[in-house]
Amino acid sequence: MSENSEIIGLIAGGGQFPLMVADAVRKQGLRMVAVAHHGETEPLLSEKADEIVWIKLGQLGHLIKAFKKRGVRNAVMAGTITKKRMFENIMPDLKGLTIMSKLAIFHDDDILKAVAKELAKEDIEIVSSTYYLPELLAPTGCLTKKRPGKAEKEDIDFGWKVAKELGRLDIGQCVVVRKKTVLALEAIDGTDETILRGGRLGRKSAVVIKVSKPNQDLRFDMPTVGIETLKVMSQVKASVLAVEAGKTLIFDRPEMITYADKAGISVVCQ
Repeated sequence: MSENSEIIGLIAGGGQFPLMVADAVRKQGLRMVAVAHHGETEPLLSEKADEIVWIKLGQLGHLIKAFKKRGVRNAVMAGTITKKRMFENIMPDLKGLTIMSKLAIFHDDDILKAVAKELAKEDIEIVSSTYYLPELLAPTGCLTKKRPGKAEKEDIDFGWKVAKELGRLDIGQCVVVRKKTVLALEAIDGTDETILRGGRLGRKSAVVIKVSKPNQDLRFDMPTVGIETLKVMSQVKASVLAVEAGKTLIFDRPEMITYADKAGISVVCQ
């Protein structure tokens, strides 16, 4: 690999997504410097990035220093940060404390936009992860053999409006409904727990809707689903997963569709 190749920064959370981004960047012949978070990021990332720097949640100054030292001009945010841990493991440095002190409310978008703004001051631009993995974006249409029935379509339409309002308030992105009744709303516990809570209340045939927030900054915090989402749905016999086309990342799509067809779950992108 050329020493003169562009160096891409990766701000890595947890899950498989940072690993996928690292693979995609390197396939394009680019160098990657990853800033990983203790307790969140998969250690395997160290084998996929050209360099990796480990920090604690909230150490924005350390992050900026790591990128500037290595000549990073463009960076990608990928992966999850367990929201519950934000109340347990956050250890901000001076730069992180400065950002936090300016925020009236600790909403996801506010935090991420503030971080992106601070990086921009240092001539480091946050770019969308889909630039390197456009194939992960959800297409329009029903992806499965089983299509939603009339009642389920009505639940999707009803739940969609609720989910968009939930997103507007920057609380969560997932809603579980049945018979036009809200069974569960996503909060700090995340999508999987929301599906389990709602599915148990619905007993069976619950409809899960996951959408982007209105005016979502698609450079970060895009909604994601995958085969693990369907496995959680199967535990409570939920029947439909509806997501937003072009604004949702779908992981393991072929395996996910195969699993959905066997489990009798409809997967709809609209």
